[in-house]
Amino acid sequence: MMQYPQIDPIAVSLGPIKVHWYGLMYLIGFWGGYYLALRRGRRPFSPFSPQALSDLLFFIVLGVILGGRIGYTFFYNVDAAGHLVILSDPLVIFRIWEGGMSFHGGLIGVLVAMAWYARSRGLTFFQVADFIAPVVPVGLLTGRIGNFINAELWGAPTDLPWAMVFPTDPQRLPRHPSMLYEALLEGAVMLGLLLWFSRKPRPPMAVSGLFLVLYGSFRWAVEFVRTPDTQLGYLAFGWLTMGQVLCIPMLLAGAAMLALAYGRPQTRPA
Repeated sequence: MMQYPQIDPIAVSLGPIKVHWYGLMYLIGFWGGYYLALRRGRRPFSPFSPQALSDLLFFIVLGVILGGRIGYTFFYNVDAAGHLVILSDPLVIFRIWEGGMSFHGGLIGVLVAMAWYARSRGLTFFQVADFIAPVVPVGLLTGRIGNFINAELWGAPTDLPWAMVFPTDPQRLPRHPSMLYEALLEGAVMLGLLLWFSRKPRPPMAVSGLFLVLYGSFRWAVEFVRTPDTQLGYLAFGWLTMGQVLCIPMLLAGAAMLALAYGRPQTRPA
């Protein structure tokens, strides 16, 4: 068993002002993705200037934060009776200090932001989506590290040698560090594969489709060793989680996009 490093979730404390590592991980993820997007924007077949990328980053940040919070509120935030908390307490959506962000909700927010941006700039949706998809894993990587520092979203009990006892676990059992599995797969591995795949021009939808297939597959697999949200538990069969349910449309959409991208006559790649 490995020892959990016991990192203080508060990175900096200046009187009443406290800066949490989790928030810093979001900032690092945004700026890391922006830096990588700038480098990708220098390629000859890129339609984005540095100013255009700055504008796009602003809308993506809004999409992540608003979509992530709204998604958590409607996908995961239920009371003991299984009812959505927002139905009895509408203001809960604004109490972000209580925690709660959903990747799938953030993804929907980003899709809306990219669609609006593409339309306002005279671009197609997939010109934007295929360009942005390879840099998204930077944020996934840093976000999962933030979960690890917060000792949240830990996995199921295990006797593997890298199991950890998390201070937030009332049972104090050795568990899978599932947030690190996600940081590795959804972050580092996806980043490498998508950057490699997008090194040369691909048909429209291909890069975005591969992103959906990779994320859906990795998240589906990790959910088997990740403890489901306490308020939801397993939805069916004693193993199906909300995270897996939300990955099903991602996998189907990603596979369909790849089939369309490579199944139609190819002209000039976007």
